Amino acid sequence: MGSEVRDWITLLKPRVLSLVVYSGVAGLLVAPGVGEMPLVLALTAILCITIAAGAAGAINMWYDRDIDAVMRRTQKRPIPSGRISADGALAYGVLLAVGSVALMGLATNWLAAAVLAGSILFYVVIYTMWLKRRTPQNIVIGGAAGAFPPLIGWVAVTGSVEALPLVLFAIIFMWTPPHFWALSLWAHQDYQRAGVPMLPVVSGARETRKQVVIYTVLLVPLTLVPWLMGFNSWAYGLVAALLGANFLRHAWAVWRDAQDAQGVSQTQDMPAKRCFKYSISYLFLLLGALVVDRLWLVA
Repeated sequence: MGSEVRDWITLLKPRVLSLVVYSGVAGLLVAPGVGEMPLVLALTAILCITIAAGAAGAINMWYDRDIDAVMRRTQKRPIPSGRISADGALAYGVLLAVGSVALMGLATNWLAAAVLAGSILFYVVIYTMWLKRRTPQNIVIGGAAGAFPPLIGWVAVTGSVEALPLVLFAIIFMWTPPHFWALSLWAHQDYQRAGVPMLPVVSGARETRKQVVIYTVLLVPLTLVPWLMGFNSWAYGLVAALLGANFLRHAWAVWRDAQDAQGVSQTQDMPAKRCFKYSISYLFLLLGALVVDRLWLVA
């Protein structure tokens, strides 16, 4: 069965890419000196982040092809369906990874290239190959992989690591568990079939709901730090607080979902599905508010 262009694009996990690229652009736009950076170099840095994230996704699909074949939501991916060979996917991912890092170093600076390489290695080696199949804390620790883009965007402009991009890293790091555990509540049967020790499989739905609330409670104050640092104005702080309050409302609804004695949802996990969808909008709006507010301040 021949593969088509869209299958090679699917290997890059385009749905995940949109948020990765967006957060990378956010880090780049709020970095001091971005106005002096040639547009072509800024666009090249964004391209490198995009290619690197796609490369990590392709290698992830190569490594996870066995469990993808038994999970309903991943059975139709290009490798388990036979449209792309495992070897071809691996070569594709490695080529893109090496190319993106080399191009980032040549176009911007080698510290940005090193952080970019670290993000790929963290996602592929630490999360995919080590944590994902061994511990229910895979998402907590592995969440660092998705938190790198704002840091990479900042370093591409400044050539240095400073406090604000580390705060942005921490925000996405803390956002990942409630975002992904909300998904895992209604996709836990897939993970159980595949033998992946996601939190609902190992500790049950009730404990997972509690952790969604806990991590959301920890996340919301952290989003106010850019305002408290003086990097952003009160307007960003207000938006962050309102968005956070709504996230807390969704997390609380997940906790209060109608459930039986074993914690199994009686509503087909509707609150968890709503929380998952909102969490995506939440991060887009939060980073958007941070960028717009910052650009307004320095204009």
